[in-house]
Amino acid sequence: MQFIGKQISANGQSNNPFRVSKLKLAIHRVLIGSSALLISVPAIALAEQAEDITLQEVNVVAPALSDTRPVKGYNATRATSATRTDTELVNVPQAITVITRDAMSDQSMQSIADAVRYVPGVQAAQGEGNRDQLILRGNNTTSDLFIDGLRDDIQTYRDLYNTDRIEVLKGANGMIFGRGGAGGVVNRVSKKAGWDPVKDVSLSFGSFDHRRMTADFGQGLTDEVAFRINAVYEDSNSYRDGVDLKRYGITPTFTIRPSDKTQIELSTEYFKDKRIADRGVPSFIGSDGSNLNNRPYRISNYDQFFGNAKLSPTETETTAFNAIITHAFDNGVQVKNSTRLAYYDKFYQNIYADSSVSTGDTLRIAAYRDDTKRENLINQTDVTYTAKLGSIEHKLLAGAEFNVQDTDNTRVTGTSVNGVSASNPKVTIAMNTPNRNQKSDVTVSAFYLQDQIVLSPQWQAIVGLRHDNVDTNYVNMIGSQKINVSDNLLSPRAGLIYKPTENSSLYASYSSSYVPRAGDQLISLTVTNATFKPEKFINKEIGAKWDISRDLALTAAIFKLERQNVQAADPSNTLNSILLDGQETTGLEIGLSGKMTEKWQVMGGFTLQDGEITERQANSTAANVINKGAELALTPTRTFSLWNKYQINETWAVALGAVSRSEMYAATPTAGASTILPGYTRYDAAIFAKINPQWRAQVNIENLTNKDYALYAHNNNNITPGAPINLRATLNYQF
Repeated sequence: MQFIGKQISANGQSNNPFRVSKLKLAIHRVLIGSSALLISVPAIALAEQAEDITLQEVNVVAPALSDTRPVKGYNATRATSATRTDTELVNVPQAITVITRDAMSDQSMQSIADAVRYVPGVQAAQGEGNRDQLILRGNNTTSDLFIDGLRDDIQTYRDLYNTDRIEVLKGANGMIFGRGGAGGVVNRVSKKAGWDPVKDVSLSFGSFDHRRMTADFGQGLTDEVAFRINAVYEDSNSYRDGVDLKRYGITPTFTIRPSDKTQIELSTEYFKDKRIADRGVPSFIGSDGSNLNNRPYRISNYDQFFGNAKLSPTETETTAFNAIITHAFDNGVQVKNSTRLAYYDKFYQNIYADSSVSTGDTLRIAAYRDDTKRENLINQTDVTYTAKLGSIEHKLLAGAEFNVQDTDNTRVTGTSVNGVSASNPKVTIAMNTPNRNQKSDVTVSAFYLQDQIVLSPQWQAIVGLRHDNVDTNYVNMIGSQKINVSDNLLSPRAGLIYKPTENSSLYASYSSSYVPRAGDQLISLTVTNATFKPEKFINKEIGAKWDISRDLALTAAIFKLERQNVQAADPSNTLNSILLDGQETTGLEIGLSGKMTEKWQVMGGFTLQDGEITERQANSTAANVINKGAELALTPTRTFSLWNKYQINETWAVALGAVSRSEMYAATPTAGASTILPGYTRYDAAIFAKINPQWRAQVNIENLTNKDYALYAHNNNNITPGAPINLRATLNYQF
């Protein structure tokens, strides 16, 4: 049955009809029933005086929750990605940070790297200037990226134009996400079509010829069908010489509700990203010539490109189709089936610094070109049911996932050029030597069970187990090598939650995950049976969560993440990878998000961590030995970030942000080489104006003090300088 009510917006004006949720319907019934009861009491008393009583008509109207903007402000209170069920975050025994749409808009975020600036325990990495790359609790990843809970692991950059919020789950996540999910995962939640109208256009202009436009339009077409379309176009330059960016994308989405128990979501995306692959600046060897504790070379000369910008293009084309079908049966069982079919076509070419700058002010320049084509087909089914046995409540989940991934990859290299002057580091290198020609077919079948248990009002628990069978067929056409590997992986999860109050919790949890040699990990491994052994991760965590108010949350977590059979860059040849015997990261993470007062919103975090290699890694070259206790790459001991927005009045608001970290190594140091990226503190600011109900404007300023600093790196000699002071102005029109 369909229920139609009147929707009341925030300004009190009524909009189009909408479906009343079951919760609201229940509230309506209670209110109407209570009103009828109150009226009937005097009626009974007057029954002897009058046989006929006419009751006054009662109309109950409740405001509707938006189905196109489900989270407002900086604080999200619920998520489905951590448990595959709709669960309050305070009841999830895991550190989770949610970056909301409002936070993204206020900080003018446009990339994954932008989004994680205020997430404790997470650092962005350079990704060779052609992909998103993250460090989660000391673990480097390009593949633990998901969209609506489904794998999105091609090595490319992702735009946020169609993203409603970003969920960052830290620690091993094998039970929920399967292979990968080691140091954590990043899940983008897409914007959905709904019946709350959206009509939004934004234009952005800024320093270094920044030009960007986004559009977001959606509404209900009928009572059963809603439509939404998001689009982006950007054509920008950079503070780095010769570096530019052009990207455009479009995502139409439909939501169909044939009944009050069934919902179908359909979407497709076309996205293209073209830019210059910028690998930054090298390090400087120093006066002792030891190559130890190097520093970035002339970081204040932030615009100097090392190599050849014109010959370093990268381009990725993504075409994807997504479908989600949800149905609730009368017996309480709910089924959700999700499908994603995605095609990726990527190439990148780069001429880059391949050594430190010597005392004679020269360096080596190298080059290669890489092409990758990938097809992902993923189907996932979740069945949930809530049952009560005595006084104990169980929320049961059973699921299955099937994934087929086909990848073709080729690479050609050029002859490195030695003795290039660091004051004029532009060279041309022909790339015509075949280095790779390989193909991998990966088939995954997985089954999982989970039980969220409410033992009492104070005690809850969660237990789960997942089995993945990962079959990998790998062919190296150059070496005529064929490898067939099958891995059977068991990923358990267990957590215990104590709730001193309804809005707070203390928890302890254990989880594990495996990363088999599949997808992008196959690209740089030496093909032997030993290198195909999966990496294993074990996460142990205790934490506390406190919803100080409905709009403000404070979280804290102490963790220990152990990693075995670790993939890392080969010190002898950075184009290849080696396996390390183990590493460990321990730390403390604190997060704060939401409204401190009605006018003051915050988002931020603090991290203390220690990441190190736990066993000495031998090497035939003495300088390439990695000693026990060596610090992990791009894992600073301390990070701090805090964004503050203050609403002065109905028209004006201002914001101030700070991002700070201690020094860190650009790559895991060896006996013969290491590079330190000095710590820094950067300040950002913004001013907001609500011109009228339709027009809004904001100006974001990054690096207020114009500080010179190293932002991040890919290795010892590919270091990205931070941007100088820059400004970005955005004009938004809602119609």
